[in-house]
Amino acid sequence: MKKIVASNKIYLSQSKMPNAGRGVFANIPVKKGEIIEICPVIALAQHDSPNVTDSFLINYFYFFGKKKERIVLVLGYGSLYNHSYTPNAKYKEQYGDKSVVFIALRDIEKDEEIIVNYVQGNKHQKYPLWFDAH
Repeated sequence: MKKIVASNKIYLSQSKMPNAGRGVFANIPVKKGEIIEICPVIALAQHDSPNVTDSFLINYFYFFGKKKERIVLVLGYGSLYNHSYTPNAKYKEQYGDKSVVFIALRDIEKDEEIIVNYVQGNKHQKYPLWFDAH
């Protein structure tokens, strides 16, 4: 396993997005293509999945794997990035390392909220989510 170091590039604060709660913000300017954070994941056992999908905790989990067959908790600030169909960052699943890497899609200014598209793929296609998306 590779050494994973916590990021000094980000902090948590109140999101400016309506009804979003907390959000992840840039502590320093982040350049396009730069890694923002590497987050280890904890995969749920198959028999635990119904317990999570029936609770509010599902809002903090990711579907992981090539077929999105596993539910994982993304550690670090990974489960606290808010969603937008016009994101300034993306995430990439690292199956072998059991981690998720957050990467800047464009330059991000200091104190700007970092947002990702939860349903990556065709950026013009809007998939249904379990909440109102912006």
